[in-house]
Amino acid sequence: MPDNRIQLGVIGRPHGVRGLVHVTSHTANPADLTAYGLLSNGSGRHFLLRWKGNGIAEVSELIGGTPVKIADRTAAEKLTNVRLFIDRAALPAPDASDEFYLADLIGLRAEDKDGGRIGTVTIVHDYGAGASLEIEPPNGGEPLILPFTKACVPVVDPVGGRVVVTPPDEVVVAPSKEGAAA
Repeated sequence: MPDNRIQLGVIGRPHGVRGLVHVTSHTANPADLTAYGLLSNGSGRHFLLRWKGNGIAEVSELIGGTPVKIADRTAAEKLTNVRLFIDRAALPAPDASDEFYLADLIGLRAEDKDGGRIGTVTIVHDYGAGASLEIEPPNGGEPLILPFTKACVPVVDPVGGRVVVTPPDEVVVAPSKEGAAA
């Protein structure tokens, strides 16, 4: 997928029998998913959404420049898990002081507080309970996965091409004696 695309949502399961679908929006205000223009699946298909209720949308696919409405449950089922992307240029620029898009973190150099290189941010995981950064060490090996919190990532500097990370101390939990065999 091209680097200039950012995922803003995903089509979920069908809703009813007339082609409506559940849609998960990753925008701050879920209704804004449709405010940025034409959405694509990242491989050439383009979609228009029209909200019908909270998280429920009517979908039309742009075919030959003409919107073709998804009109039945069978067609809607085929769209389940289609990720929806927008061109990065359609999004507003983040406030230079303390805002950035999570996608902007990918490729940043990860350093310790003294400027020593730890690796490169390769993936930003976000499963809904908070984001985490996956950092690939410079010489290969196991990636480092850190929670994306102020404690572990105190400095985010996309303009400077870096993040400063402070990995948490390792915690070793001793086995409990309750489960031990006598």
